[in-house]
Amino acid sequence: MPQGSYFGSSTDPNGINVGAPAPTAEPGAQPEPQPEPAPRKRDPFLDNVKFLLIALVPIGHSLVPTLGTDSARSLYIFIYTFHMPLFVLISGYLSRNFWAHNSTAKVNKLVDTLLIPYVVVEFGYAALRWSLGQKWSLSIDDPAWLNWYLVALLFWRLSTPVWKRMKHPVPVAIAIYLFAGFSQINGDFSLDRFFGLMPFFVIGLVLQPEHFEMLNRLWIKVAGVFVILGAAAVAIYVASTRTPVAPFYYKGSYDDLHLSWYMGLGVRTGLLVCALALSVAVLALVPRKETWFTDLGTRTLYCYLLHGIPVLIAKEMGWLKLPWLHGPLGVLAISSSCFALSIILCLPQTRSVFKWVLEPRLTWLYRRPARS
Repeated sequence: MPQGSYFGSSTDPNGINVGAPAPTAEPGAQPEPQPEPAPRKRDPFLDNVKFLLIALVPIGHSLVPTLGTDSARSLYIFIYTFHMPLFVLISGYLSRNFWAHNSTAKVNKLVDTLLIPYVVVEFGYAALRWSLGQKWSLSIDDPAWLNWYLVALLFWRLSTPVWKRMKHPVPVAIAIYLFAGFSQINGDFSLDRFFGLMPFFVIGLVLQPEHFEMLNRLWIKVAGVFVILGAAAVAIYVASTRTPVAPFYYKGSYDDLHLSWYMGLGVRTGLLVCALALSVAVLALVPRKETWFTDLGTRTLYCYLLHGIPVLIAKEMGWLKLPWLHGPLGVLAISSSCFALSIILCLPQTRSVFKWVLEPRLTWLYRRPARS
């Protein structure tokens, strides 16, 4: 978990008291070596949350060809109500101190972990679609399918200093989120998702570790179970009414969604409340100690960027349109298969194979810091 900023503290990053006088050394004496700072320990709770959320991503994408059935549509609506909002919230929480220390290193990290993978994935999926018989199509400003998240996260992190300066960032972000529905915002550079999921990122920015500890109470866990069961029941009902799923993507203007202005505001407000309620319920129920999938949650980038390859192939080959998949048994088969796929893509062996392309170390690209 990111640690708090050292600014305002009486100690420097090495644990030396800044206000104390410097000790005098005898002439010719060798300075005592300073102990290495202890490495920051990852929070297993957040890694558990990240893996469970990333496992829902390929499940949701694989259910699309079967949305004609109520069972698949119900699970799809349930997943899309909260899984990306909560993922964005966690991203915001982990970005609280992103610009607090070495800004040069942070800029390098934005390039290495967001921009470079974005370009690589754009070319990769263009080549995959072409190999499957589709027309060659490549547009850097229009993210391909799942690539929208990398660009949106880039813009959210670039906007972090602005939100940190505000007195009341959450109400401002919610207001922007609601009024963005009046504008025709296209998908260039993921601007539609940038505004559509903005409140969740900003809420994550203002959260503190004690807020997560507050959820570790029995009565909240019990309430969380009822919230999830209630949300599942609502999803089943909404699916039975054949309600369009477009609002659950958190993008699109009210006009695009064929909603009046007051209905659009109501739908967006309702989605925000439901997503936050489900997110709190999930956070309360996720294990806080190390589990068998904790380590998998440290490599969610690989599952996110690579799962589209087998899913896209399965869609193009018609494997997800088999008749027996259109029903509860098919939903179970798709979900279990995608969960297994998520485990495979988060394994250390997968990272070893693809790290050179998804997490490149481009030290040759940057200038060395000037010597004082």
